[in-house]
Amino acid sequence: MSAKRGGRKPRNAAAPGDDAGGSRSGPPPGEGLAAATIPLSIRPEAPPGLHLVATPIGNARDVTLRALDLLAGADVVAAEDTRTARRLLTLHGIPLSGRRLVAYSDATAARARPGLMAALAEGASVALVSEAGTPLVSDPGWKLAREAREAGFPVHAAPGPSAALAALAVGGLPTDRFLFLGFAPPRAAARRAAFAAVADVEATLVLFESPRRAAETLADLAATLGPARPASLCRELTKRFEEVRRGTLESLAAGAAEDAPRGEVVILVGGAAPGAPEAPDLEARLEAALAGASLRDAVALVTRETGRPRREVYETALKVAERLANP
Repeated sequence: MSAKRGGRKPRNAAAPGDDAGGSRSGPPPGEGLAAATIPLSIRPEAPPGLHLVATPIGNARDVTLRALDLLAGADVVAAEDTRTARRLLTLHGIPLSGRRLVAYSDATAARARPGLMAALAEGASVALVSEAGTPLVSDPGWKLAREAREAGFPVHAAPGPSAALAALAVGGLPTDRFLFLGFAPPRAAARRAAFAAVADVEATLVLFESPRRAAETLADLAATLGPARPASLCRELTKRFEEVRRGTLESLAAGAAEDAPRGEVVILVGGAAPGAPEAPDLEARLEAALAGASLRDAVALVTRETGRPRREVYETALKVAERLANP
C-alpha cells in the first residue's frame, strides 16, 4: 500500500489506460448541449476510493443527484463504454476539465486495472460506470472492486437504475423473492441444464437475454420448467418503446418467434409452486441434462436436484439415452 494513500491526486493527473480518444476534444458533433466549464473551486468533492456509480438504463433523466456529483468530482472516470459515458456527461453539463476517461470493458479491464489501482493508491477518487445500470451486475468491475477492497481502499456504492429491478416492478410477477440468473448461456444444451438446476426454486427468476435469442430461450424455459409457467418479457425499459409482454412461457415463446423483440430484454419467470414443483418429470430432466453432459454426469446432476434414488435415475437415464440415440 502506497504511503501517498491519504493524499489527494491532482485534478489534472491521468491514470494509465486512458481513453485513446482523449477528453479535451469534447463530445461527438450533435450529441447534446455543449457543457459549460465548471470552475475547479465549485466542483463537487468525491472522497478518495472506488465509487460504483449506477447510470440510466434508457432515460437519461433517471440519473441520481449523487451520481452527478461523483461524476463531476471524481479524479478518474472508468467506463465500460466511453462514448456512452461522454454523452451522459455532456447531457448533464459535466465537463471532464482535464480529467481522463478510462475504458474499462471486458476487453480492456485487465490492462486498465493496474492503472486504476495505482490511482487509488495515490489517494484518487475513481468513479466506475457500466454502459447502463448498476456496475458489477452482469457488467465488468467485480475484479476491480475485489482488488480495491483487498488492498484496503474504500469501495462505495452509489445506487440507482437497474434493469432487473425495473423489470420486477412492471413485470407483474411476485417480487418478495427473486433469483437473478444474469445472461443465459448461449448454447441450447447449456441453457437447458442451467434452467433445470433452478426448476424447483420458489422465487421469481430474472434473466437477461439478447433480442435475437429471446424466442429460443423462452422455448427452452418452457421445455425445461413447464409450458404453463407464468412469465413476462420486458424490453426497452424506461425508453420510448418500452413494452411488457405477459403470458405463459409457451405463449411468450410463440409470440417472440413470430414477432421478435427489439432492444434490451429482461425475462421474468414465475417460481415453482410451494410443495408442488412444476418441474417436468424425471425423463424430461434427464433429457435436458443429457443434452450437455455425459450419462454419468447427467445422472449425478439429476439425482442431486431431485433427491430420487440413484438407481432409479440411472435406469431411467439409460432408457432416455437409448431413445435419444434411436429417435
